[in-house]
Amino acid sequence: MRYSSLGVGSTNPTETILGYQRQIVYHIHFWTLMVVAPLFAIQLGEGHTLLSLLLALFCLNALAVIVMLRRYDLYLFQGRSFSLFAAACTVYSTYLNGHIGLFWAYPSITAFFFLLSMREATALNLVFLGSMIIVSYYRFPEDEFWRITFSLTLTGVFVSIFAWLVGRMQSELTIIASTDPLTGCLNRAQMEHTLQMQKQLHERYGRPASIILLDLDHFKAINDEWGHVKGDELLRASAVRLQKHLRDSDRLFRVGGEEFLVVLPETDAAAAEAVAGKLLDVIRSPAFDDDIQVTASAGVAEVHRGECNSAWLNRADKALYNAKDGGRDRVLRAPQPAAGTPSPQPG
Repeated sequence: MRYSSLGVGSTNPTETILGYQRQIVYHIHFWTLMVVAPLFAIQLGEGHTLLSLLLALFCLNALAVIVMLRRYDLYLFQGRSFSLFAAACTVYSTYLNGHIGLFWAYPSITAFFFLLSMREATALNLVFLGSMIIVSYYRFPEDEFWRITFSLTLTGVFVSIFAWLVGRMQSELTIIASTDPLTGCLNRAQMEHTLQMQKQLHERYGRPASIILLDLDHFKAINDEWGHVKGDELLRASAVRLQKHLRDSDRLFRVGGEEFLVVLPETDAAAAEAVAGKLLDVIRSPAFDDDIQVTASAGVAEVHRGECNSAWLNRADKALYNAKDGGRDRVLRAPQPAAGTPSPQPG
């Protein structure tokens, strides 16, 4: 898995989450290495050759993950090797050393849920708890065995509930941070990231991409006549109509009061113009509730090599302005900039 170098502080919530996950992974491996490395020498001195070998491999794995994260921004092994070494070392150490090994079971259970997916962490914890219960049955008195069994099980249950709730909260916060609360479209914070991705694909591989800037005509008059509540209903209904007629790969953004942006990957200007015409048709007919007739105007622009996002958007905006100035309820395609024309710098 490749973690974005933007990380924490990015305007993209997914990248921000990955940035925090990267920090968690790094710190778990770093501090585990600091603590486990001395144990290797201790166990080797006590003649526990197999356990010391497992601990040495555990440390080497942690070191490799740290180096790959720092130098290449790459999460090596996805936490699976760490979790397997932690489980094996803890079970075997408990078998050899009794309570000294048992103490490491509790941080191991917690680490599994930080490093693995919910499904993988749950499966590994079931196997780990089963192994620890078997070892405890033969290693400790009966009264201690039951205390160990219940405490380990409760720890696993509590941490799994916490991890599940954090995962749900993370998903919901990502949706809140990336979507417009009124229409459910993606918001402006996601627009720049999406446009940049399409520009990079075009610059590197020559892949076409186009945008449609679409604005509902005379929307202020609708708000004045029917009220803002009805206007909000029309915006939501318009977004639903637009989304139904887009591909899964297309992205719909609300960028202004009654203005929407559609990003069309793998689409040249001619194809985008045809899509825009269909979108205007679905806005126009059938009429919305209360027989409110709505039309829209659109400007289309295909990405051009060397231009910045603002220049790309500006060409679509000019085409939209010309469509409105020319009578509305129509689509106009922005011309490609002349070869060698410098791209204006944002800001």
